[in-house]
Amino acid sequence: MRLQEWVAEEHGYFGDEGLDYEFMAAGFAGSSITTSAVQPADAVPVELQRGAFEDMEKGRACDVSAACHWAVNAVAAEGAGKMWGHAYSVSPAGIFVAPDSAYRRPEDLAGVSVAVGYHSGSHYSAIQALEPFLEPSQIQLAFSGLPNDRVRLMMRGEVPAANVFGAQYYLLEQLGYRKLLDSTFVMGFLIANSADPEDVRRYFRALEKAQRDIDLEPERYKRYWLRELPEDLAEVADVRRFGPGERIVFSPYTKEMYEVTQRWMKGRDLINLDLDPDPEGGFRQAVLTQ
Repeated sequence: MRLQEWVAEEHGYFGDEGLDYEFMAAGFAGSSITTSAVQPADAVPVELQRGAFEDMEKGRACDVSAACHWAVNAVAAEGAGKMWGHAYSVSPAGIFVAPDSAYRRPEDLAGVSVAVGYHSGSHYSAIQALEPFLEPSQIQLAFSGLPNDRVRLMMRGEVPAANVFGAQYYLLEQLGYRKLLDSTFVMGFLIANSADPEDVRRYFRALEKAQRDIDLEPERYKRYWLRELPEDLAEVADVRRFGPGERIVFSPYTKEMYEVTQRWMKGRDLINLDLDPDPEGGFRQAVLTQ
């Protein structure tokens, strides 16, 4: 769900670092769960009770992956991998409505179901973005599968609003859907417990070069968005009009960031976390800082 890996491969940055690697391109976020079931939080069907948190918790078949920092933070706290402490990313995201929707302001979404993914970035960022405008009881979320599912539901007029990011954000924007609220959020990197830390450092050195390339010439690399979209959505997308998407920040994910995130999730009872009573100890256990 990012351009940086494709750019690093194009320029041979991974090879320059001596990495033997394989892309798991058909990953969780790029697939689909359903395109019809939409359920509120208190009636989530079994097929939708799986998001980024559950996917990482059961173990991903790769050494490095990414998801919203809320989910990565929580999974790392449980010991199902480590959070990389030397970089994070920021993904543009937004809550969209149809072009002819009567909803004009964020306040108009009081009691309106916003389609999101279960225990994923769209779930948490929707809450974070809506809280300044609505009371908690007014925020209504509907769980509707993965990012591609939400785009299809919006295009068919089956949901009144949806929170999307990445390629799906740019596609709805291009098709004339109206953004009521920005919900840009932080993503983190999950490192498998079995991964070689030196290999991970090599990986991030390659990504840093790729990020500079994208910053300088984004138009040159937008074609890679077509690799992130299923055929039906790629057919209606003009990726030349897309933005560069998620931007990697090569700065530490600090103890303060970790603690704020843990408190935010626990304060809203979003994930059942058994937090370490010693925040310093929890951070050391969950985040790779060496």
